[in-house]
Amino acid sequence: MAQRVVVTISDDMDGGEAAETVAFGLDGKMYEIDLNAANAKKLRKALAPYLAAGRKLPAKSVTGRSASLESYTHTSLAPDPAAVRAWAQSNKMEVPARGRIPKRVYEAFRAAS
Repeated sequence: MAQRVVVTISDDMDGGEAAETVAFGLDGKMYEIDLNAANAKKLRKALAPYLAAGRKLPAKSVTGRSASLESYTHTSLAPDPAAVRAWAQSNKMEVPARGRIPKRVYEAFRAAS
């Protein structure tokens, strides 16, 4: 016995037959919508100015972790640990000779600067 399965997709905007599935992202979330050719063209036309002005993210941002997690970069520079350690020792603060410098030492260093 032979069987034939036909899958049709419906346009999510007007309920008619869809020609394609369009994927897009906004606010760190990915969306898909099934559209006919005319509605797909309208969507692309509406998004065109934003796409032209925006920055394209690496592919892993879209398919891997949330894009919102990767779109921000921490830009402040931490002071040189050797300088902080030397400052702390000269100010009679307890600081380990090696390893992690306690947060309170960094805070005091910044406050003194």
